Amino acid sequence: MEFGLVALWLLLYLAVLYLGGTLAAVVFPRFADRGLGVAIPLGLAVLWLVTYVAGHVSLGLGTWLGVVVLVGLAWVAKGRGASVGRRLYAETAAVFSAAFLLLVAVRAVDPAIVPLGGEKFLDFGLVKSILRADSLPPEDMWFAGEPVAYYYGGHLLAATLTRITGTAGRFAYNLALAGFYATLVTAVYGLAGSVGAERGLSRRRAGAFGAFLVGVASNLLTPGRVTLWLLPDPMAAWIAGRLGVELSGVATEGPAAFHYWDASRVIQDDPADFATFEPAIAPVIDEFPFFAWLNGDLHAHMMSTGFLVLVAAVCFAYYLTPAGEVRRRRALLVGVLPPLAGLLAVTNTWSFPSVGGLAMLTVALAPADPRTLLPAPASSALSGGPVRRELSRFGVGLAVAGVVLALGLVWSLPFWLGAASGREIAVLPDRTSLGELLLVHGTLLLPIGGYLYLRAADALTPDRARVGALLAVAAVGLAASVDLAAVGLFVPVVLTAWVLLRGPVLGDGAAVEPVSSDGGEASDASRASSERGSDGGLGFEGVLVIGGMGLVTIVEFVFVAENVGRMNTVFKTYMQVWVLWAIAAGVALAAVASRWSPAPGRWRPLAARGFAVLLLVSASLYAGLALSAHFGSQSDIARTDDPTLDGRAWIDVRHPDEAPAIRWLDEREGRPTIVTAAPAGYRWNPSEGKGASAPASLTGLPTVAGWHHEGQYRGDDVYQERVTDVETIYGGDPAEQARLLSEYDVEYVYVGPAERARYDDVTVGELDGVTVAEEWSGVTIYRVDGEAVSSS
Repeated sequence: MEFGLVALWLLLYLAVLYLGGTLAAVVFPRFADRGLGVAIPLGLAVLWLVTYVAGHVSLGLGTWLGVVVLVGLAWVAKGRGASVGRRLYAETAAVFSAAFLLLVAVRAVDPAIVPLGGEKFLDFGLVKSILRADSLPPEDMWFAGEPVAYYYGGHLLAATLTRITGTAGRFAYNLALAGFYATLVTAVYGLAGSVGAERGLSRRRAGAFGAFLVGVASNLLTPGRVTLWLLPDPMAAWIAGRLGVELSGVATEGPAAFHYWDASRVIQDDPADFATFEPAIAPVIDEFPFFAWLNGDLHAHMMSTGFLVLVAAVCFAYYLTPAGEVRRRRALLVGVLPPLAGLLAVTNTWSFPSVGGLAMLTVALAPADPRTLLPAPASSALSGGPVRRELSRFGVGLAVAGVVLALGLVWSLPFWLGAASGREIAVLPDRTSLGELLLVHGTLLLPIGGYLYLRAADALTPDRARVGALLAVAAVGLAASVDLAAVGLFVPVVLTAWVLLRGPVLGDGAAVEPVSSDGGEASDASRASSERGSDGGLGFEGVLVIGGMGLVTIVEFVFVAENVGRMNTVFKTYMQVWVLWAIAAGVALAAVASRWSPAPGRWRPLAARGFAVLLLVSASLYAGLALSAHFGSQSDIARTDDPTLDGRAWIDVRHPDEAPAIRWLDEREGRPTIVTAAPAGYRWNPSEGKGASAPASLTGLPTVAGWHHEGQYRGDDVYQERVTDVETIYGGDPAEQARLLSEYDVEYVYVGPAERARYDDVTVGELDGVTVAEEWSGVTIYRVDGEAVSSS
């Protein structure tokens, strides 16, 4: 086990926590934790932005310039009075360290970077490509000679941290994965705690609930199946029949039949509804964070989550800023959000629109009048009655969202001009059932729904709240009966949240600035209290609830057209929903645990706390079973002697004939182009001619044609042309072989078991200018002399 590397990376992150915490004290002065929870993503964002901009000239220069800028900004902030409290730092560092070490332990018993069951070959290949690159954008390891056509911002950050620590990529993969996980858990802990504290709740309690929900909790599939297993067989069969689900696996055989993969495939779309897609490739992935981290992909939708929480934190900072501080609110919207939008665009493009959505909702629903952001003439033009003023809030919010996204495009312009690939938007005929929605989102929706009910009962009356709840249930049932279940959830949840957010402060619609007794401006606290109104309303958690519900509803009607149906659209979007709702649900559970009740009566607090305990236990079942299985028996592709973080160690066990050849290629300097068997995909079965582009994916060296994903990125015709060229290189007409080797500037031709199985007669070694560079029992690597081949 590489304990030294673990300690080195942990110290690096804790240093970023301190530097970022100094900056956070300036950006988030009103947070209960002074912004320390989001200090690591804030510090990493500064490091990333400098590296990304300067990296288009030199990645080495950009990396160390980023370090200098981060340290310099922290020094300037400290010189102006910003400080990091020792106790808060120790608390936040403890949360991060616990999460980091947990995932290090998880990866240490199964560290393998494998092609099947995820995107590890894509992710590791991108990191290695960036480590080999002199500047951005990196060359595509699966499409030699062209820039990568995928969002690579998270992989750039992983490569940057790898450069700073001097770590070998095969170890850095798992250490970076643990760092991203701990960053998310810590950020949610901090933001949920600060939002809860603003609502008068325990900061630590709200933070702990939020951290649990985002870092450990699962959807309701596993507890549902365990419940069916515990029930008498006739009752379980009756319930399963009413719900239209099949009794199998854990539901009939108990925990012994548990498999961690099942909970990520709850939604079943009808393949027949995808007229343009193959029925066999129309799955829907509805994973939750813990599944994703346990599965171990260093993938874009996971690496972006901490930065999404940072965006939410900036919106919360705007929400807390009084109306009188117009300049600060403008600075947050225009100075801080757009760079983060640009970061998310390059890291996980699916999250880029969410920045605009959160900005729009925050501006529209914050206590401060958004018209104050505008010049006086424009603000006056939007004056009028209460309805007009409320509508103007959303108008201004939309305008702000447009500005934020436009400036975010500027920050990430090189990505859009070069690496970004275009996709079409399509309308989806098939929609998710109510049962599927509740299984996938119920862990978070149940506490949020209960919290909204209790808040409504407190703001209105218990009787009115009960009537409203019955109407909401009826609306959900009616919508589900006409295949619009998401709409049925959206309307009552969003309407309730909106009323609780805006209802207490509407009054007669007058925009009155509170004043102190001596005629001056009131304090921040009194102003905020006046603007929010009574305690019966909602705070920023309501903005997160509405934002998440909007995302859930949108993907029921539109999706990005790919040959995998709406698989990417759902799981890249649902991950964002889970993160946003985990913060809100953490606040909701903290409210329940604080014994808050809308009316007198001892049974209400007891029932509420019982519900909270039952929910937490249920949401823990998956993690308990999954970790027990994970640590109880190692994967057959992992090293079985000692724990390790070496992601390539498994190759010596499973592919011993190719392992030395891949290590030899990895030792080559620069980015020499290689040729490997194509097309390639998730299978590395050499006897079947499937090599998974392993030499390219595990070294970052560009191959002429790699995984079939390139057909999605660049078009099937372009990709298939290269696949044909690869076939010709291995065994075609000698003149064509020579021409193609020169055209693609090939330096090495890899001939391993998969190449021999796929191509009947490999003749490339017979060309003039092609010689054996190195040979092992199972692999021969040919060196191509470009000048000699061109002459021939």
